[in-house]
Amino acid sequence: MKVSRRKALLERRKLRVRKQLRTSERPQLTVYRSSKHIYAQITDPITGKTLTGVSTRSPGVREGLESTKDVDAAKKVGTAIAKLAQEREIREVSFNRNGFVYTGRVKALADAAREAGLSF
Repeated sequence: MKVSRRKALLERRKLRVRKQLRTSERPQLTVYRSSKHIYAQITDPITGKTLTGVSTRSPGVREGLESTKDVDAAKKVGTAIAKLAQEREIREVSFNRNGFVYTGRVKALADAAREAGLSF
């Protein structure tokens, strides 16, 4: 499959997920996964502003990781985003997987965030 075709399919999935979450008034936990890092941020759906965010590039998360691109790193990011959300008194969010398939690192991040106290 050509790269342009893969990107087009990812964009279609992303728009489909965003369309489903558009009606929600809860903050959105959005995940982005690259080949080397994983990023998570909580945004306000009404204003579109980022409330908090964390990634494997963040100084507190990066310490103690052997690799920034494995499931263990995603779990650490999930726990960190849940702690930051609780500091801002955010308990419930809508999970936006951003077009990525819900398996592997994306699932590990979501499970870790749930275990740390976020509900979605």
